[in-house]
Amino acid sequence: MKKEWWHNKVAYQIYPKSFYDSNGDGIGDIPGIIQRLDYLQYLGADIIWISPIYRSPLADQGYDISDYYQIDPRFGTMEDMDRLLAEAKKRRMYILMDLVVNHCSDEHEWFQKAMADPEGEYGGFFYLADKADGRPCNWRSYFGGSVWEPLPGTDKQYLHMFHKKQPDLNWENPKLRQEIYKNINWWLEKGIAGFRLDAIINIKKALPMADYPADRPDGLVNPGEMLKHADGIGDFLKEMRDETFKRHHAFTVGEVFNDKPGEIQAFIGEDGYFSSMFDFNETVIGGSPKGWYDSRPVTAEDYKNGCFDAQEKIGQTGFYSNIIENHDEPRGVSHYLPKGQVCDAAKKMLAGLYFMLRGLPFIYQGQEIGMENVDFQSIGQIDDISTLEEYQVALEAGLTEKEALEAIKGYSRDNARTPMQWSGRPHAGFTDGTPWLKENPNYGAINVKEQAGRKGSVLEFYRSLIALRKDPRYEDSLIYGACIPYLRGQKNLMAYFRMGETQKLLIMGNFQEHPQNVELLGNYKKVLINNMDFLEAKGKEIRLAGWQYLILDMGEH
Repeated sequence: MKKEWWHNKVAYQIYPKSFYDSNGDGIGDIPGIIQRLDYLQYLGADIIWISPIYRSPLADQGYDISDYYQIDPRFGTMEDMDRLLAEAKKRRMYILMDLVVNHCSDEHEWFQKAMADPEGEYGGFFYLADKADGRPCNWRSYFGGSVWEPLPGTDKQYLHMFHKKQPDLNWENPKLRQEIYKNINWWLEKGIAGFRLDAIINIKKALPMADYPADRPDGLVNPGEMLKHADGIGDFLKEMRDETFKRHHAFTVGEVFNDKPGEIQAFIGEDGYFSSMFDFNETVIGGSPKGWYDSRPVTAEDYKNGCFDAQEKIGQTGFYSNIIENHDEPRGVSHYLPKGQVCDAAKKMLAGLYFMLRGLPFIYQGQEIGMENVDFQSIGQIDDISTLEEYQVALEAGLTEKEALEAIKGYSRDNARTPMQWSGRPHAGFTDGTPWLKENPNYGAINVKEQAGRKGSVLEFYRSLIALRKDPRYEDSLIYGACIPYLRGQKNLMAYFRMGETQKLLIMGNFQEHPQNVELLGNYKKVLINNMDFLEAKGKEIRLAGWQYLILDMGEH
């Protein structure tokens, strides 16, 4: 594999609205990010992905962009952005922007011009159809309801795979594509290091549009079914790569949920469309086409097999970007650990298991201190549009209001969007004003100030993981080595080797609260990381305490 500058880095995602508020208006901002760069450097993060800060009406929290060339005033100014890039460069950090080009906002100039003249140039930037011809297809929006919406003031309708204020851009139109590439290059020339590509698999629709068998009583079908029938996305992605990313040696990571068998090489191989793509294999476990209310909890075996299946799929082809949470997911420790058993030892174990998989580790803000889901008490506390939709789905399925809230609150995106917990001060030290979204009440016990420098804290454990991954002595195994499952059949044990050309490390975690024994194939040279202050070993057998996590140097092979 050709070595790239980003292979040994650690990435950190910032959700700017909730990261740090510098001016007391209750909304996080770019100056707030600048003020916290030293903290990110202390943690050991190198690549900083910032969720959208472009001008937006925030119908979907910035993923509805009304101007790709402007910073939204809520977050600051372009001068603030330039200062962020300069300050990051001083610290040898790399800034990623969120590239949202499947759709824009209905307040974008292009869509406004399309409404004014649907038959004109900008009408061709979107998917429009005559109302009189009926609904072109029965696809369901990701946020519920039909993907088709009347185009105000016209006899047309437009397609939106997400919120109705997020009209899909017509990538079949070469003029549209060139406008997008122009903007991408503008940002890269400004000095950003690359992009995370939002919902990018959706840019290719199955054409001509057609109905598919309905999967709910509403007569509609999950958009994933359409994506199974959409061919030719590679033409768009290759063109975009060659026109933009390749010219700047940019780092790109794709949000790809629906790649088809055999596409990994094209997506993230040596000459792939992207540098990397997220592994979502674990995030979809337990889901149901009926809705969140019908989802089932994720077990330790589910998680282990999800990780190993993904690692087996990619092999040595390229680098996944590995996560346990992001802005679209609930908190990983609340999602993957058994209810009632979430403790610091278990949080560290989960962190270590995902972090040392082959690929680039991404940390989402607050994950490094073990932030947890919120125990929402009413639907009125929910802001997220997808959660509100799933609540209605649950009610329509016959659940009571209390049952519906209980069923959906553990999956809400708001769990990850509550303010970053910096200290035990009011509002978790996030703002001196009133936060746009209420903080998690547990901030007094879980916060950066309490954990920084404290031996045994979750934050310091993450720092030890990062330090080990960056240690050049272990590059052969932890960066470029193969990931080989060990004792996969042993229940609630997740263990794997990272096997380099000469080095061999064994990573293992006891994914349960009760102890269990692990038989080793040979003697270990030394313990590199242990999330507990003891190790019970006898000969070639180790007795792992509940939630114990180890990295063992097995020596050369």
